[in-house]
Amino acid sequence: MRLYFHGPEGADLRQLGFGWAEGRWHYPVEQMMLTLFPGQKPEYPAAPPDLTGEGPAADLTLERAGDRVVFTARILWEGRRAEGRTDLPAAGLEAPPDRAYRPLSRGLKLSFYQAGTALLGREPAWGALTGVRPVKLPTRILAAGGTLEAARAELEEDYRVSPARAGLALDCAQATLAVRERLGPEEVSLYVGVPFCPTRCAYCSFVSADVGRTLGLLEPYTQALCREVAAAGAGLRRAGRKVRSVYFGGGTPTTLSADQLHRVMSALEDHVDLSGCTEYTVEAGRPDTITAEKLSVLRAHGCDRVSVNPQSMSPDVLRAIGRAHTPEDILRAWDLVAQAGFPVRNMDLIAGLPADSEAGFRDSLDRVLALGAENVTVHTLALKKGSRLMLEGSGLPDGEAVAAMLDYAWQTLRRAGYVPYYLYRQKYMSGGFENVGWCRPGTESIYNICMMEELHSILSLGSGGVTKLISPGGGITRLSNPKYPKEYIEHIDGIAAQKECLDWPAG
Repeated sequence: MRLYFHGPEGADLRQLGFGWAEGRWHYPVEQMMLTLFPGQKPEYPAAPPDLTGEGPAADLTLERAGDRVVFTARILWEGRRAEGRTDLPAAGLEAPPDRAYRPLSRGLKLSFYQAGTALLGREPAWGALTGVRPVKLPTRILAAGGTLEAARAELEEDYRVSPARAGLALDCAQATLAVRERLGPEEVSLYVGVPFCPTRCAYCSFVSADVGRTLGLLEPYTQALCREVAAAGAGLRRAGRKVRSVYFGGGTPTTLSADQLHRVMSALEDHVDLSGCTEYTVEAGRPDTITAEKLSVLRAHGCDRVSVNPQSMSPDVLRAIGRAHTPEDILRAWDLVAQAGFPVRNMDLIAGLPADSEAGFRDSLDRVLALGAENVTVHTLALKKGSRLMLEGSGLPDGEAVAAMLDYAWQTLRRAGYVPYYLYRQKYMSGGFENVGWCRPGTESIYNICMMEELHSILSLGSGGVTKLISPGGGITRLSNPKYPKEYIEHIDGIAAQKECLDWPAG
């Protein structure tokens, strides 16, 4: 879709005096375009597009009208045209760029949204709200002393979020604030990444290596990770930081052998003060990596939360996504987890997988709930760049079917006593929906909330890890490790030196 932005009579937006941060005005409309018109790619012509043909094209303008600023979007789609218009107080847009961006973003999105939904004849579940973290908006209102009613009104009236999704966001915002109250100013969370899996799933775009082709990297990776753990521990001691939660993710951490897991977890005990750690999670994930010996190692080192992630209980769906295990393997792995005595167990499902159906998803959820997991995470399939599904893109349930799957999940989980506690969204997600973590009250994951809502710093170890240092004022500094295991191993000296001397934010 061709997108053209300008002021009155074609004036450059940067000449309007609204504190534009150069280049950033494209982003909110791009996100709204992806939501309303999936599959479209933005183009930026040098001149206004012709709105008399077939399209697709959009012409967006701003102009002053007294003490207001008027945003107008005209969209051409499949030979039909529609116009959307929003006006906001000019005072808010004349602030410095970092403060003006929010109202500018809102005005552009809402005008584009009005025109787009008029053409489509429908509104998406999340309305005009875009971005990965929709819970931040109601959290900010509630943290400032606003009421639940005020937070709901902003979601539903200003951003056109459906009542069901607004309620979901409010539930998660309250869970976020409850966790924030329990965090100390010196506390951080620790992420340990193990980017290896038995096979690569069709929907996956993460930096994870198929062990069948990279078996030789497991041992040097384990050694490098232990070195980074030791350096990180020294850096944490120097900065006076304490670890509140530990999370082993991937990939699939239990792709490592029992001995390799023992060495990494021993390094943590030897070099990192875990006396204040109240939550220790390991994603066992793939049932074909779970053994009684590995689970015994996890429990011996203090792990109290584990994930077994079937994604589906249908053999046809498992084959379609490239999993090398069966539903029976999932049940066997779950029995081992139950026997090991982990206090909190999670299972993941994905709505919208290839070869799945509404009935198939309902059966998967019912079978997972019958197993008694304390946490259930319901993801919506996201077509990620670099994944096999993004390239093939066929055999997928449509948006209406995915909506029915999620509706069933909501109703069934709430009836079973689960509550939503965190959520996030992704690009190219089926139906523009969301991923939601559900838990039995009192078993929410502190790490998941802190990571998604950016409540405190996350120190990330391993290849592909992104450390987020969060200052008391909300500023974020990101530091990335090399993406690929081989590159990570080769550069471990510099990585370890960085972790030992991190410049932690004050406070």
